[in-house]
Amino acid sequence: MKNGSGNTNTKLILLHPYIQKQSSTTRLWLLAFVSFFTIIFLLTLLYTRDTIIPSKNTSVAAAVAAVVTSAAGVSPSPTTTTTNSNLPTTTINALLHYASRSNDSFHMSYGEMKSISDVLRRCAPPCNLLVFGLTHETLLWKALNHNGRTVFVEENRYYAAYFEEIHPEIDVFDVQYTTRAHEAGELVAAAKEAAGNECRPVQNLLFSDCKLGLNDLPNHVYDVDWDVIFVDGPRGDAHEGPGRMSSIFTAAVLARSKKGGSPKTHVFVHDYYRDVERLCGDEFLCRENLVESNELLAHYVLDKMDKNSTRFCSDRKKRSVSSLS
Repeated sequence: MKNGSGNTNTKLILLHPYIQKQSSTTRLWLLAFVSFFTIIFLLTLLYTRDTIIPSKNTSVAAAVAAVVTSAAGVSPSPTTTTTNSNLPTTTINALLHYASRSNDSFHMSYGEMKSISDVLRRCAPPCNLLVFGLTHETLLWKALNHNGRTVFVEENRYYAAYFEEIHPEIDVFDVQYTTRAHEAGELVAAAKEAAGNECRPVQNLLFSDCKLGLNDLPNHVYDVDWDVIFVDGPRGDAHEGPGRMSSIFTAAVLARSKKGGSPKTHVFVHDYYRDVERLCGDEFLCRENLVESNELLAHYVLDKMDKNSTRFCSDRKKRSVSSLS
């Protein structure tokens, strides 16, 4: 440019790229510094929250447990956590009431469910309950056997997997039945013939060659001393269905082969009016052990036997149900 004195003075200002780079780098470091402390603050906050909330939940759980034990008439120990082996009577009655009034046409009656419930209530804890068949009452049996072991055996592997998925607290094992209901007569006759050998009343069914014995359940099922066994499966109302010969025979052997626990086992058979259930009940559970029955439910009480036993039923004259009541 030209000034008033006529001198020309050109001023050139150059900005070195390093200056811009230094400024950008400073801002990046500042952003990283702030971000680091923000993350540390959030982690500290989350950690503090996780350590506080469980202690609060623990207190709530303890309060609920105290209420339940108080309702059941149990005084908690000041030094140990007390768990009540049985549900309060009001809870049991409510469960039976609503289960018996279901809209499901295949549900059991109040009287039938109460018969099983009464036995579970008297069962010494922890009570071991084995149920053949997934039915409308499955969740009821699990609830009534409070603090006990409850295992279900189901013929339909897909339904068993589905049921266990939506109710992960339920233990279900699927089993493949090889029998047909219309074969009941010949299968029972063959088992009676082999009662001193592969179909003997006292044995480990895991290694059994008896056609009526279920030997493909998980190993630990055969090691449990079952206190109550309920046969409500598999399907037994169809000519080509598997029938309940195997489940009744298996229940009879498990009851007589107990190694510990109570020497007696309560076995219930549902749909007792049908020919297969009555035939297998008479031959393997025995009329002498029948303590209660109606058209739909039979209740047997079996004693464990000596390992050398070769007869399911004694030679005593069969007693009528009325003489036992």
